[in-house]
Amino acid sequence: MTTPLQDSAHVYDLADEQLIDAEADSVPQPQPPAGSRAAVRFLLGVSLVLIAFNLRPVFSSASALLPEIKTELGISSLGASLLTTLPVVCLGAFSPLAPRLAQRIGAERTLLAVLVLLALGTGLRGLSSVPLLFVGTALAGACIAVGNVLLPGLVKRDFADRAALMTGFYTMALCAGAASAAGFTLPLERILGGSLSGALAAWGLPAVIVAVIWLPQVLSTTNQVRRRGFSVQGLWRDRLAWQVTLFMGLQSALAYCVFGWLVPILRERGLDGVTAGAIVSVSVMVQAAACLVAPQIAVRGKDQRLVNVSLCVVAVVPLFGLLFAPLSTVWVWAVLQGIGQGGLIAVAMTTIVLRSRDPHVAAHLSGMAQCVGYLLAAIGPLVVGLIRGWTGSFAWSAVLFVVLGAGAAVNGWNAGRAQYVNARTIVTAD
Repeated sequence: MTTPLQDSAHVYDLADEQLIDAEADSVPQPQPPAGSRAAVRFLLGVSLVLIAFNLRPVFSSASALLPEIKTELGISSLGASLLTTLPVVCLGAFSPLAPRLAQRIGAERTLLAVLVLLALGTGLRGLSSVPLLFVGTALAGACIAVGNVLLPGLVKRDFADRAALMTGFYTMALCAGAASAAGFTLPLERILGGSLSGALAAWGLPAVIVAVIWLPQVLSTTNQVRRRGFSVQGLWRDRLAWQVTLFMGLQSALAYCVFGWLVPILRERGLDGVTAGAIVSVSVMVQAAACLVAPQIAVRGKDQRLVNVSLCVVAVVPLFGLLFAPLSTVWVWAVLQGIGQGGLIAVAMTTIVLRSRDPHVAAHLSGMAQCVGYLLAAIGPLVVGLIRGWTGSFAWSAVLFVVLGAGAAVNGWNAGRAQYVNARTIVTAD
């Protein structure tokens, strides 16, 4: 059962598992003057956007160099498929840890740890060792999982009056990070004299820089006192929560097929690596622009059903063009796919916020959607790799794209209804 937006009555099952909220350690603090509050809020927003930028280069940097990785490190086609799938699996497997870590050490300090360990994991990928390549990718994926979960809750907590705008900004930054890695990794490898390891490890540097920028935010929360704890009840038995989760997972599967395999698809069709990377980079940059616009459009209607379904269509149809249309048209198809995929990512994130009554529910719905959703999403890039290995081409991936798009459209229609998930926050004892 779900709760309509206009209905304040609730029925909850107290036997539901109680989860620990990401913001349980937040307590009211003395408020600075209005001008200072505006400046602090602006800096917080910029910092969150910069953190988001670092949560995608791990995916597209490896994709851009996948043929070189296979050749230099001797990885098989199955190994390449696992490499593209591993970080997505980690997104799902480690998402449930995010609220517990934030409960124990605070959301701000958790994000600082995410940035430091993300830089470490990215650096490990550059040590020219197959085991360390996989270990570093898994560590980076785990850090990205935690960051993914915490960002929507922080937006709901600190930017409730600008939720759609902030969601658009940080989702745009996610796409910008992916686009930068897709477009610049191969040229960077050539600038570094053909150093595969240097090009992979270089993407840890932005995480180090943002960790330094984020440090003052952490220090400003050091003296907060943890006085209360929270639990969220009723979420995992709510139908709308599962529809939001499946919408997130299926659209993510499409996104990670693009991040993981579009460069190899275009290179197999005859494009050189730099051109293929540039096309994907442009597509993902268009995603970034769509991320900013789509939530603003979505929140203007009485619900988001039509927007969600329309974006599923716009995301899937251009993939056929990228697979089969003449190479002279691939730039057009890449731009169109970027519009659809970027809009989908943004409205899926926005849906988590819109379907939640408070920041605690938003944090847990984010954790649920990203835990189950990303485990589901991991199937996408894995199956694309298996299709390539079984058939010798990427053509049959088109069937997978249709199935994923149709599933996302059905669940996006249901998740777009103007209702809240039937869950509530319980304050626990001191």
